[in-house]
Amino acid sequence: MPPRKQTQVNVAPKVIQGDLKNLVPVVRDFIERNAKLCQPEAVHICDGSEEENKRILELMAEQGMIRKLSKYENCWLASTDPRDVARIESKTVIVTQEQRDTIPLPQSGVSQLGRWMSEEGFEKAFSVRFPGCMKGRTMYVIPFSMGPLDSPLSKFGIELTDSPYVVASMRIMTRMGTSVLEALGNGEFVKCLHSVGCPLPLKKPLVNNWPCNPDMTLIAHIPDHREIISFGSGYGGNSLLGKKCFALRIASRIAKEEGWLAEHMLILGITNPEGEKKYFVAAFPSACGKTNLAMMNPTLPGWKVECVGDDIAWMKFDEEGNLRAINPENGFFGVAPGTSEKTNPNAMKTIQKNTIFTNVGETSDGGVYWEGIDEPLEPGVTVLSWKNKEWTTKSGEPCAHPNSRFCTPASQCPIIDSAWEAPGGVPIEGIIFGGRRPEGVPLVYEAFNWQHGVFIGATMRSEATAAAEHKGKILMHDPFAMRPFFGYNFGQYLSHWLSMAHRPAAKLPKIFHVNWFRKDKQGRFLWPGYGENSRVLEWMFKRVQGEGSARLTAIGYVPDDAGLNLKGLEGVDMQALFDVSKEFWEKEVEEIKKYFEEQVNADLPYEMEREVLALEQRIKQL
Repeated sequence: MPPRKQTQVNVAPKVIQGDLKNLVPVVRDFIERNAKLCQPEAVHICDGSEEENKRILELMAEQGMIRKLSKYENCWLASTDPRDVARIESKTVIVTQEQRDTIPLPQSGVSQLGRWMSEEGFEKAFSVRFPGCMKGRTMYVIPFSMGPLDSPLSKFGIELTDSPYVVASMRIMTRMGTSVLEALGNGEFVKCLHSVGCPLPLKKPLVNNWPCNPDMTLIAHIPDHREIISFGSGYGGNSLLGKKCFALRIASRIAKEEGWLAEHMLILGITNPEGEKKYFVAAFPSACGKTNLAMMNPTLPGWKVECVGDDIAWMKFDEEGNLRAINPENGFFGVAPGTSEKTNPNAMKTIQKNTIFTNVGETSDGGVYWEGIDEPLEPGVTVLSWKNKEWTTKSGEPCAHPNSRFCTPASQCPIIDSAWEAPGGVPIEGIIFGGRRPEGVPLVYEAFNWQHGVFIGATMRSEATAAAEHKGKILMHDPFAMRPFFGYNFGQYLSHWLSMAHRPAAKLPKIFHVNWFRKDKQGRFLWPGYGENSRVLEWMFKRVQGEGSARLTAIGYVPDDAGLNLKGLEGVDMQALFDVSKEFWEKEVEEIKKYFEEQVNADLPYEMEREVLALEQRIKQL
């Protein structure tokens, strides 16, 4: 890639915290080069301390970016510019020499499996955005670790940003500060550059005191150089570059090269009444109850669920052939609407302190409010919506943005697993895929084998969600729940997953698919969900143990009549929950074939073609 044009300025920014001279040359060069380009007024090297965090929060409060929530301990609320509220897939790109390194070439139209930008196109985009973009602002240097500092599975990054919101949020979401610089030494790190794109003095006033530049937003990943470059958005997924940008897009590419997996998966531990424990990972698209499952309170007596992570898993086979996983994050960045004492009591306990809320409603007594919080307001308490307007249930619009968030430390979760920071990770024995499918897809089924399981992951579909900018409820293909996060060509990604079966001594986890969201003809959910999902986990747990009764169907193994423990649960229509309709699955097979042909095209591994044909044959015999 050609060297980026540097804008020369005579005045070096003053370093207001830390000392550049104490940094190793490669880190110092990274900072100085970008300071020269972006021209901040000052440079602040983050140490990650409590005192620094306090100062950053106070600074944001002074600037009107956040407000203190008096009802809780050290909790804050940010309301963003309404144009900066979610990940923007249309402006998120992977930059490689060849388009096919990033995405399969679709038969026609636009790829749904990522966006490619040429190196030349990126250089042009970079040069119109970054020179002078931090004028009048402070450049914060955030050294961070994805994963526990002492884990061989962890990776380091350094993010340069002009947003104090990013500093405070990255301190929650990653291990951050001086200890990371010490652990990094002369080692490799992912270079992350972020700017809100609002140099001072401002050309136009801010909305909600939230700096952003939506017309110029671009989130670019350069995997060959291990770089992430983000401009114009202050929102979490676009600005907290350790999250999806590093932990999935860049990490999936590193994982392909190094022989491991970086996945959009929760990690949970399940303990049965006899005290035996097993760990599972699960991939769900947004709005499918991922955080709820990761923090579940089981309704089954004697069963226990503990949370290792709610969003991302990095997994690698160890020398004994066990697939071991770490949660590379340090916090939860959860969707607020729909979170309540009923749906996720553990999340509600986690967010009572040290939490940054974004785009939720605010109550007049210093609390938070959102759709589905299920808490009646005290008499006389009023609500301000995320748009800072007086709000009532009659307002005709939501009080919280559908993608509003809480950013909270994982260590505060009452059911955090005792091994959540174990350097060697936890051993994974089951992999769960799932989606929001109102019809046709059973509550749970098990893959015939690893290859069939990879096919199930590749053919996941789900109703669309507010986490990205898509509108309405349309059924979207979301393979492995990674569709917006692939760091390289999806066909090669499938081959990488398939290759795990050929690892010497690999103990391959069983693979399952779940669907909590099947409805009857009246549009009512057939399954109660939430804590009752522990009944499905129990069946999977037993299947992993070599127990648990099942019957064979055209799409996989499902629990037989005695397989699912329904004790104490009334009115569940097992026939409707597990029906495998010939008519529905004939259409599903056609959809899968069309998707593979149009989107994966020449890059589809032949094993996946074989799986489609095999499924088609089995459906014909129904």
